[in-house]
Parts: sequence; structure tokens; C-alpha cells
Amino acid sequence: MGLYSHYILPRALDIACSNGAVTEIRQAIVPEAEGTVVEVGIGSGLNLPHYDPTKVTKVIGIDPDDQLWRRAERRRGDRGFAIERLGSSAETIALDSDVADTVVVTFSLCSIAMPVEALAEMRRVLKPGGRLLFAEHGLAPDERVVRWQRRLDPVWGRIAGGCHLSRPIPRLLQDAGWRPDRVDQSYLKGPKPMSYVYRGSAVAA
Repeated sequence: MGLYSHYILPRALDIACSNGAVTEIRQAIVPEAEGTVVEVGIGSGLNLPHYDPTKVTKVIGIDPDDQLWRRAERRRGDRGFAIERLGSSAETIALDSDVADTVVVTFSLCSIAMPVEALAEMRRVLKPGGRLLFAEHGLAPDERVVRWQRRLDPVWGRIAGGCHLSRPIPRLLQDAGWRPDRVDQSYLKGPKPMSYVYRGSAVAA
């Protein structure tokens, strides 16, 4: 592992994913979680302060990145619910089926190598009647912006930990067997190729 990916990238991702607009989205989505939660891409624990301890009993974080998880130490603290982390990949979650009341994934699908397989795994670990809560940046609706997303993708991926700018989030959900029951989408402040965000919830189709 190079110096950039070991020291610089985890800090840069932590800062980028905790800006004001992104935090507002976390504050709107994460408190809906309840029961046993599987959070895919828990990273540095940016969602942990937003879980409602009166509704959540346990958070199981899925993330293979040790460096990001070390940065989560101060956010773990005493949250009023149990927290554990599994270092497995999102495509092969090391959990039994039907263990989660809620699955949460925020700003992580962009960097997962096989997002449909990962979303299918999220569906597998979710109990019948459970919900997926998601917030992800992805493919914009404007063709001019899409052209820039696709031009930038190869370079952006190298400097941003494998992040893809142009993933079609609703289609990925559908391909993995999910039925969104709420989807909001809009540009955040910032460069348009990096700032089109989908957020909402889904159930197994």
C-alpha cells in the first residue's frame, strides 16, 4: 500500500464525506434505521452519531479498510447501542441470511467493485419486511453533465479510492432485486459531475 492510499486518502475521504450538505443527508436518512443494522461501507463511522439509540440495538459495520476504521474510534464512543465491524467485502458479507432489520449504505456504492452483487448481498442479510436506506451520488440526468462524468471517471477513480461518478443508482437497485419505495434526487452544491445524489429507501422486490 502506497503512502497516498495509506495516509492521505483516508483523511481526504473523511473530510469530503463529512461536509455540510452530505451531513444533512445523513441526518435525514440514518435516523430511520431500527433494530439490528448492517451498515455497508461504514468507513470512518460518519453515520454513527446519527443513529437513534432508542430505535437501534446494534450496528454491524461492513468495511475492509482498516485505516478508515481507525479514524472511527472517536465516533464510536458510548452510543447507546452495540457496534462491531467485519472486514469482509460488500460483495461477500460474512453474515448469515435474514439477520438485519435495516441495511444502510451511504456514499459507498460508488467505490464497490461489483455494486449489483453487493446490493444482492444486502438483500440477503435483510430480514423479510426490512428496509434498505441509501444515499449515493451517481449518474446525473443532464447529458452534458453525464459526458463530463464519463470523461472524468478514469482519473477520478485513481485519486478517489476507486470512486465512480456515473453509476445509475436506481438501475443498480432494480438489477439487484430491490424495489425503491422512496427516491429523492438532486444536485448538491459543488461541481455537478460529482454532486448528483440519490437518497431514499427500498424493500426487496
